[in-house]
Amino acid sequence: MLLNRISLRVASAVGSAAVVAGAAFAVTAFADQGGGPQESASVVVPKATSDPQRFFAAEQVSDQELKQQRDEVRDRLSDVTGAVNGSATTKEKKKEEEPEEPDDSGSGGSGSGGGSAPTGDPKSIAQSMLGDYGWSADQFSCLEPLWEKESGWDHTAQNPSSGAYGIPQALPGSKMASAGDDWQTNPATQIEWGLGYIDDRYGSPCEAWNHSQANGWY
Repeated sequence: MLLNRISLRVASAVGSAAVVAGAAFAVTAFADQGGGPQESASVVVPKATSDPQRFFAAEQVSDQELKQQRDEVRDRLSDVTGAVNGSATTKEKKKEEEPEEPDDSGSGGSGSGGGSAPTGDPKSIAQSMLGDYGWSADQFSCLEPLWEKESGWDHTAQNPSSGAYGIPQALPGSKMASAGDDWQTNPATQIEWGLGYIDDRYGSPCEAWNHSQANGWY
């Protein structure tokens, strides 16, 4: 009689665990398909019975069979738990692997491509360009008074008599268009043209300055 009661309790526990395992598995399966947990549970999980007569007819089983049944229930519970955890891990991993949207809000550059022209006051621009012609920094000591005499380093200076224009006093001013279309308003364009003129005609700013001092022009 005692063995029958023990068997009945074990069978009841095994049956309850199986129902819980099946319910958990069904809820997980329906959740992955987009259904709500309540909906899945209401469809799959059977109603628990309180009828004690359901288990009164349980047959006596051996200890080994009871152990085997417990192991099967434990395995099912492990499978359900592993499936739920694995699904969550997979979703988390997928989220981590999603490429981040590029952030263009802080991108630099004006979008025109290439390097930008020197900016700043005209004298600083001229000093930064001397190396482009292979001249040392001391050549500015000749270039500075040369263009001070010609235009006062004013990129809008125009000789009312000859029509010479700009910092280097190009004659006519339209010659500087070879250095850029903005020759009338951009000091850097005028300086680039003026240094090229000095390089071709005199070889260096100091030679141009010497010629200007001797002849009044360069």
